[in-house]
Amino acid sequence: MSAYTRLLLACFGLFSLIGCSEPHQDSNIRSRGFVYCGQDTPTTFNPQLIDGGLTADTLAAQIFDRLLLLDPISHQPLPSLARSWSVSDDGLEYTFNLRKGIEFQSTDWFKPTRQLNAQDVVFSFRRIIDPGHPFHKVSGGRYPWFESQGFSSLVDNIEVVDSHTVRFTLARPDNAFLSNLATTYAVIHSQEYAQSLLKAGKLHQLDMKPIGTGPFYLSQYLPNDLIRLVRHWGYWQGAAPMEQVVFDISSRGTGTLAKLLSKECDVLSSPVASQLPVISNSEEFELIAQTGMNVAFVALNNNKSELKDPRVRKAINLAINRENLLNSVYYGTGTKAKSILPPMSWAYNHSSKALDYNPVKSLALLKQAGFDKNLSLTMWVPLEPRPYNPSPRKTAELIQADLNAVGVQLKILSQDTLSRLSSTVATNSDMVLTGWIADNGDPDNFLRPLLSCSAKSAGLNVANWCNLGFDNLLELASRTNKLEQRVDYYHLAQDILDTEVPIIPLAHGVHFQVHHQSLGGLQMSPFGTRSFSSVYRSE
Repeated sequence: MSAYTRLLLACFGLFSLIGCSEPHQDSNIRSRGFVYCGQDTPTTFNPQLIDGGLTADTLAAQIFDRLLLLDPISHQPLPSLARSWSVSDDGLEYTFNLRKGIEFQSTDWFKPTRQLNAQDVVFSFRRIIDPGHPFHKVSGGRYPWFESQGFSSLVDNIEVVDSHTVRFTLARPDNAFLSNLATTYAVIHSQEYAQSLLKAGKLHQLDMKPIGTGPFYLSQYLPNDLIRLVRHWGYWQGAAPMEQVVFDISSRGTGTLAKLLSKECDVLSSPVASQLPVISNSEEFELIAQTGMNVAFVALNNNKSELKDPRVRKAINLAINRENLLNSVYYGTGTKAKSILPPMSWAYNHSSKALDYNPVKSLALLKQAGFDKNLSLTMWVPLEPRPYNPSPRKTAELIQADLNAVGVQLKILSQDTLSRLSSTVATNSDMVLTGWIADNGDPDNFLRPLLSCSAKSAGLNVANWCNLGFDNLLELASRTNKLEQRVDYYHLAQDILDTEVPIIPLAHGVHFQVHHQSLGGLQMSPFGTRSFSSVYRSE
């Protein structure tokens, strides 16, 4: 019996089991909103404080707005809270003109008395770059995404020009600056709310009970159970059709696919590839796909003595059969990665000489390095499916088998063993199975946060790799306005990665999302979930 046949039989059995029970979803939620299923319990509702997860990927676009947005097709910045902007001739001053009439959310814990102005923008970014700011050290005082970008050293000053004009002054030109301000991390908070919390001595509330200008506000949060967002009637682009959105973040009972099929959930983000046949064969659900600006990769901890030798890193790369991964994990939906940059990136090096699957050469390199069947390594593996990796555990097991074939013993450490990706994990694990979803279309957004020396200090560079020549090329690329020159610099940077192999690119995934056919207006982007402000139900 083929694997595909077994899969269909299993799915049929799942349908039969679900058909015996009544849907558990609250009918009131279904009539007035929808339930979004999957993903993890957030540790904060402020995306400035994290480098991924539910808050950054999905919630931020509902609760907050940014100065700019990114066009999902051209990847170019678009107006949002800033209606227009200008850049000085030397590329050091960026002046943003804010829209008027932007209302902050009104909640049980805060009633705003004014609309958004320039002070809110200054507050939101000064907190990040100014160590003396009263909110800088709140909630841990780390801003990993901004630290990985060297944001504090890049921005010299942020100032109010007038009530609706803000000026950023940079220490050096940076062609990715506008794109970075359009990322999901660059959200705008209410300064008035922050000042009220400062007086009350409740500074941490800013991050756990947020106030933004987005289409929905946080109404209820039950850890490991649910998050309830309620419509912001004063939203500047018009109130959303849906009254509420409930995020089911519980892990009890049936899995997410079963919840979808039993109508406990209306939307399932990033279904596992093996679930796609049963979803696509049902007329009740619509499956949409977005070619993602993403990459799954293995980071090799360059602090570990065994992995400091480039021959060992190359040998591990040569031992991994990516075609097998694509067939067994992605079910043909992904593409093989030769670079950390996806092929759709304008800086992708199509002439890359990256090493491909060659176990014979892998064995030879290991022998040269003095590890002839006596190398034992550990690899940290998350369990949650992501658009760049629909089944991390299975991916890890296939890599484990590949390495075993060349005499490398690999021990898998899962989320059951280690609760979350952190600097501790990176320090104690030899390898980390991870990935990246681009926040914008600039190649700098892949290379700098994941592999620069500043990203190593911030903890995002889990390979613990620092190469000054690589960093210098990124800096040169960010300063020049000539596209051809930028491409050359990025190609040279990729050549260094091909030679040094600090990470092993595996695959670029397709982001799938499935929703009940009664829902309309759901949109996808290469850079994560878009606002639910246009979602409606047709029945």
